[in-house]
Amino acid sequence: MTSAIPPDDGLPALKEWGAAIAALLAGRQTVLLRKGGIGEKRFTLGRSRFLLYPTVAHSHAESTRADHHDLLAVGARDVRLAPDGAPAAVTVRAVAEVTAAIAVARPDDVAALEPFHVWTTDSVRRNRIDFRPRHQLTAIVLSVRPITTPIELPVLPEYGGCRSWVDLRTGWDTLGGVPVGDPVVEPSALQRIADDVRSAVG
Repeated sequence: MTSAIPPDDGLPALKEWGAAIAALLAGRQTVLLRKGGIGEKRFTLGRSRFLLYPTVAHSHAESTRADHHDLLAVGARDVRLAPDGAPAAVTVRAVAEVTAAIAVARPDDVAALEPFHVWTTDSVRRNRIDFRPRHQLTAIVLSVRPITTPIELPVLPEYGGCRSWVDLRTGWDTLGGVPVGDPVVEPSALQRIADDVRSAVG
């Protein structure tokens, strides 16, 4: 079944690894782990529904578990590079809605979250726990829907930098709303995953 996000929601987008977005769309990931970018004092969710804006970097390969390496190429196809190697355009394929946002109170137990994401536990510790250790890590359980006609966007200068959120300049009047398909994972299953995450690290 196809529905559409209403125009009054705006166009906030969360920057995330292309491989992780591909995993979310394939049902192989249901949890994001966020602490905020270098330019942010802390990670603030602030929005319950948003687009997922793909990014790529060479370090993603070493941070992704081997059984999910097939997703690296899938995610990379959505970020097209200019001749100088900088991102020139992206394809936005997914809308996410927050099922639960759980503060990680027991980071030593983060390995228990492996069934819910594609990253290695070592990279989670290095990139998300040890990075800015005084900042709280948040586990976000997401309901993801595929966008029926993926959105092609140029990369504008204000979309760059190490930060979590971008406000896409493209307007809803231009897009005519964003038609989306059914959730990749059933809501009842996501609620059980949220309970498991709370039990593991909350």
